[in-house]
Amino acid sequence: MTDFSNTLATYYHERTKYDPDTIASKGRGIDWSKQPVPFKEYKIGQTLDLKPYLSQESKSKTDSETVFWRRLSQLLYCSYGITAKMATMMGPPIYLRAAPSAGGLYPAEVYLLSRGTPLLPAGLYNYQPQTHALVQFWEKDVWATLRQACFFHPALEETNLAIATSTVYYRSAWRYEDRAYRRIFLDTGHLLGNIELAGAVNGFRPCLIGGFQDKLMNQLLYLNEEEEGVMTVIPLLDVGEKSPQLPPNLEQNSQYFTALPSGLAQDYPDIADGELLGALQKATEIESSKPLPSPSPQEAKMGTEDKYNFPFCLKVSMYSSPIDWKEDLADLEQTILKRRSTRAYTGADLTLEELQALLHFTYQPQDYTVQGLDPAPDYFDLSLVETFVAVSGVVGLEEGCYYYAPKDQELRQIRFKNFRRELHYLCLGQDLGRDAGAVIFHTADLKGAIAKYGDRVYRYLHMDAGHLGQRLNLAAIHLGLGVSGIGGFFDDQVNEVLGIPKDEAVIYISTLGRPRQ
Repeated sequence: MTDFSNTLATYYHERTKYDPDTIASKGRGIDWSKQPVPFKEYKIGQTLDLKPYLSQESKSKTDSETVFWRRLSQLLYCSYGITAKMATMMGPPIYLRAAPSAGGLYPAEVYLLSRGTPLLPAGLYNYQPQTHALVQFWEKDVWATLRQACFFHPALEETNLAIATSTVYYRSAWRYEDRAYRRIFLDTGHLLGNIELAGAVNGFRPCLIGGFQDKLMNQLLYLNEEEEGVMTVIPLLDVGEKSPQLPPNLEQNSQYFTALPSGLAQDYPDIADGELLGALQKATEIESSKPLPSPSPQEAKMGTEDKYNFPFCLKVSMYSSPIDWKEDLADLEQTILKRRSTRAYTGADLTLEELQALLHFTYQPQDYTVQGLDPAPDYFDLSLVETFVAVSGVVGLEEGCYYYAPKDQELRQIRFKNFRRELHYLCLGQDLGRDAGAVIFHTADLKGAIAKYGDRVYRYLHMDAGHLGQRLNLAAIHLGLGVSGIGGFFDDQVNEVLGIPKDEAVIYISTLGRPRQ
């Protein structure tokens, strides 16, 4: 039987854990003179200005050309556009975007690939958030190579447009060093959440692809593989006024996959600090032109039931009426654009109804079909991600730690205690943990996940957790609550303090509370 306890992904995870006894010695300080620029610049290429299509004048026009550009402009703006500018004490200002990013570093880049249409010639385009424009930096056919790199994914036969997201490693590693790899994929997950929801608002159905030939995709986009790499490929089905769910020919196609496994790196030398991120990135790549087989339908269904059902524990129903996003999802679009990470909470309680609504929107997309949202948006494999909720202040809910069972839509209590003091400690002394009414923990059985998808699953787990976190963000903001994600925490102590099983690796934390004005 294969031992999955010593793969490079598990080694990386252990090496990048924060521990109270060693965290002080790990940091090397931030060199502000080397702060990375969070924007990519192209010296050559044709610029397509998308700003006019955000105007009120554009919204009054109904010709097909203007409507197409308006939809594409709004999709990109709501996914990764700049929505505010914040001055800093030193260095350049921080340009806040629609998707949150750890430390405001924004390591992701967004590309648009066109097969060729009357309005968007074949080639490669980079989205420029600073100017809300597309730069076409390659003008020839790219679709044949894209299909080859994605193992001839059937969704690419259904459309002429695709998004690719990449990351520039140093943008995040500058501050977070090797642990940046975790944050890079959480940030990418936030972006995927926006693309999914903004797609529904603007008549596109994004099809998520995480299994592709990494080197071929990097070469296609002319990336420097030592500094950056492709994270996802997302064909955009133009559904217009139709339902954003997959068409039957793709829904029933066994070749429609989001995640493919990589190999396992189990024979590797000692890796020095500062080199772990690059080593894991290479280990998670799919190099072969013939991918490893994806899990069988039977394997894919394994683990889809709620995992923890403790005898005699308190069980609380989390059924809720859907959040009303108004006609044409107008409130959803506005919420995406006004979303901000909360900096401080008052410590006041949440209500049970608020927590129910938050978890309902995050985990029950099928109940939003009537509003025009996709009932089954693409994730890599949600059966691998578990959710625990530490309740410190929720009216109508006993304090303690709960497991959230999404299938049965209930909380199951696993520990009885108020954890405010411990949460403050676990979140590296951040007051957000102490003052939150509830704290959401996303976890995964890392060894079991690696058995299913190889080392590459480390990407999938963090992107899925970030995707869930972004839905949670938007629901909280819409309800007038505060929300903030936390990627830095004492890993092992979370399991110990909250009573979370030891084999569950903590992936992401989201805090929820009453925002301090």
